[in-house]
Amino acid sequence: MGLPGCGAHIPKCRHARLCAAITEHLPSAHTVQPMKQLGPFLSQQLGIEPWVASLIVIALATLLLNQLAQLLLRHAVKVTQRTASVWDDALVGTAGRPLLLAMWIVGAGFMARVLQTQIDDNFLTEALALRDVALIVCVTWFLVRFIGRVGHNVIAARESRGDEVDHTTVDALGKLARLVTVLVALITAAQTLGFQITGLLALGGVGGIAVGFAAKDLLANFFGGLTIYLDRPFSVGDWIRSPDKAIEGSVEYISWRHTRIRAFNKNPIYVPNAVFTSIVVENPSRMSHRRIKETIGLRYDDFDKVEAIAADIKVMLQSHPDIDQTATLIVNFNRFGPSSLDLMVYTFTRTTAWVAFQQIKQDVLLRIGTIVAGHGAEIAFPTRTLHLQQAVVEEGLQPDGVQPGGL
Repeated sequence: MGLPGCGAHIPKCRHARLCAAITEHLPSAHTVQPMKQLGPFLSQQLGIEPWVASLIVIALATLLLNQLAQLLLRHAVKVTQRTASVWDDALVGTAGRPLLLAMWIVGAGFMARVLQTQIDDNFLTEALALRDVALIVCVTWFLVRFIGRVGHNVIAARESRGDEVDHTTVDALGKLARLVTVLVALITAAQTLGFQITGLLALGGVGGIAVGFAAKDLLANFFGGLTIYLDRPFSVGDWIRSPDKAIEGSVEYISWRHTRIRAFNKNPIYVPNAVFTSIVVENPSRMSHRRIKETIGLRYDDFDKVEAIAADIKVMLQSHPDIDQTATLIVNFNRFGPSSLDLMVYTFTRTTAWVAFQQIKQDVLLRIGTIVAGHGAEIAFPTRTLHLQQAVVEEGLQPDGVQPGGL
């Protein structure tokens, strides 16, 4: 006897082979009837009480179904490995243990019904309530594992295709889904145990105000973390810094309470999420270019060569393969400095990588030095020229009225 809808009515079912395997291993009507007669048979052959025989039959049936479920799950794993979907792998991979535990819990419920016939005290209601709570725990366990596995599969699938993956968003959605799952499970379990949910919610509303005042910093951190997840000013792996606080480093972890940043000296920095709602955060990891901004000082003796040197530097930058020609490029004589004629060099590199940028900047500066030397000019350094009045020299006086050789 097959499953309705799997074989006959849907011949093109995506998992037809799995359905056929399930149909093959399911007990038929011819096997169910002897199982009902197994209890009286054991009672007669072994000389035990009928209720003990019933417990043995329930345990054997549960064990048999458990083994059958394991067999079907192993077969389902092989089938789902051949599909590209991220959902079926997560479903089969996470349903195994909760499903097997739930089968034993259901079997324990049937055993409790049998035991109730032999015990005067009425415990069946409490036992069945505990059974329901245990099943709720199994479902919650499955959903929590399923959510985590789906997130992992989504990231792995996108990375295998070479697509960009936002780990922060996937992690945030996973945490939020798990939180909602646990809250719903707690409320359902409380209602199953006989608690008045309406009263609890009303009490929670009144108590929430008091808790809110007492834990305002904790709530501020929670909503600060929610803001980070929604606005995404930075993600895990980004290099961030703040001009308002002594915060600079790479983001390692974002939780609902704090964000862990690894400083460049390798020290961890734990920043409460509420801080990010009130400070300016700079994210250099998302820069489009890196800037070279230098001042090149020439000697005043080389004033006649300044224009030619500036023109050659500009031509060099315009032909440099690592300089972005679509960005701003400026090479101009900028000002008369205290001891130099200052040229401003302002341009942008194509790369944003720190190490590669340093190599490009070194190459640019060396080329500038070569151009300056090629024109017979020199880079200026701080100097001071002392001018003496002619009259003082002619009178043979030294500055400050000192006679020659008069020390």
